[in-house]
Amino acid sequence: MRKPNLSNIKQAKVLAPAKDLATLEAELAEQENSLEVSLEDTVLRLSDYLSAVEMVVKETFNHRVWVKAEIRNLSSKGGHYYFELAEKDDDGKVVASCRGNLWRFKAARVLAKFERATGMPLERDLTVLLKVSAGFHAQYGFSLTIEDIDPSYTLGDLARQYAEMVDRLTGEGLLHLNQQLPTPFDIEHVLVIAPEKAAGLGDFQADADRLASTGACQFHYHHATFQGNHAPSEIRQAIVSAQQQFQDTYQRLPDLLVIIRGGGAVGDLAYLNDYELAALVAEQPIPVWVGIGHERDKVILDEVAHTSFDTPSKVIAAIISHLAQLITQTLQYQAQIKQAATQQLTMAEQKTSRQLSHIQSQTIGQLTALRKDSDYAWRSIQQSAQRQVKQAARLTSNLRAQTQSLAYQQLAAASTYSQNYQKTMIQTAQLRVIQAQRNSEHLRDIVLLHRPSRVLKQGYTMLTDAKDKQTLTSSTQLYPEQTIHIVLKDGKAQAQIVEVKDNHKRTESANTLTESDNNV
Repeated sequence: MRKPNLSNIKQAKVLAPAKDLATLEAELAEQENSLEVSLEDTVLRLSDYLSAVEMVVKETFNHRVWVKAEIRNLSSKGGHYYFELAEKDDDGKVVASCRGNLWRFKAARVLAKFERATGMPLERDLTVLLKVSAGFHAQYGFSLTIEDIDPSYTLGDLARQYAEMVDRLTGEGLLHLNQQLPTPFDIEHVLVIAPEKAAGLGDFQADADRLASTGACQFHYHHATFQGNHAPSEIRQAIVSAQQQFQDTYQRLPDLLVIIRGGGAVGDLAYLNDYELAALVAEQPIPVWVGIGHERDKVILDEVAHTSFDTPSKVIAAIISHLAQLITQTLQYQAQIKQAATQQLTMAEQKTSRQLSHIQSQTIGQLTALRKDSDYAWRSIQQSAQRQVKQAARLTSNLRAQTQSLAYQQLAAASTYSQNYQKTMIQTAQLRVIQAQRNSEHLRDIVLLHRPSRVLKQGYTMLTDAKDKQTLTSSTQLYPEQTIHIVLKDGKAQAQIVEVKDNHKRTESANTLTESDNNV
């Protein structure tokens, strides 16, 4: 929003009432006393009483005065404008309120004058200076008829609010906080906050898409409303959610935050003059670039941002210029590094060549001396080796004789021990074979006694499942409505389980009683 120029604002004319308050109160008290005497015993209809009130208001407040008030709500119907006016104390509490009406035959002239002077439409939350006359209607109650609106007062109030906002941000150390951040060396990721489908966003995005197609930079777009009373809160929410989403995805901060808005009504910029929004932008941990879209107008975001541009197109142009400058600088560094490396290689080659010549001359002399030393050492080694071979041959002969004698002794002892152990093993094996034959005969007799055919002949039966694949030996294998086979000595019957009773617990109880009796 264009900063209001206080030097051009005319002093608001506040007309004094026709009568001072003391005189008016005295007259009203006198009239009230006379009315109390004359109407004390009179019963009036509500309409008559309210008509009398209307007459008193008309006679007492039959003049126009300038009144300062805040517009709490504003609506229009049929060309008429209906206001809800209020006065607030320093704590923001409403201390007075009433309705106001701006009739159609005056509304067009009054509103057009206000918009021309302020560059913004008349709307709620503005503090205005109204020329009004009091009115009372028996059916609709009390209201003020608005005759005129002084735009210079509103401009002064907006300028005061803007100045207070700047002073507060300055006092809290926020006004230039974001500007102290260094410009990012490389701009790889950019968060963009803009109104959805705005013309300025389209201009920005056209160049941004071409830049993104090269892989040099990525743009992450988030949208918010930039006009209306909810604009500041929506923009704040968009900034916070955009930062959080990027942090969750990339586990780092973006390089740049861009806030852009294209051209539009000058009055729409007033919505961006919000302290909470300005403080949030100032406290961002990354540089914030703004391009609001008006070359002559300035909002509080321009004051607190790291860098301010006139239009969204200039923001993307600055990003492209920064990356182009970075590429140019990188190419220059590359050329400088290449040149320095070439020089270093040339110097290294020359130095290496000199060192190689010096090493070669030294090496030849050292090789000659080493060859002489090697020949002498070789002759010494040969003589020493011959002496050691002869000595080793004598020692080997003695060791071989001792080893043979010891081996003969151990072989004789081992032979004797082996024969004795063989006899013992044969006797033990014979005993075990005899015992195994006895055990196998016993087991054979037991198996023959318990073979199924013999058991079945004794009156026992055997249960199998329906497919004869499994022998059923426990109640846990049974369940109601199960089909089973009963195998007898001379045939097989099919049956179905009706009920299964588990005797496990009763068996445990019986065992417990038996153990108790045994203990007794």
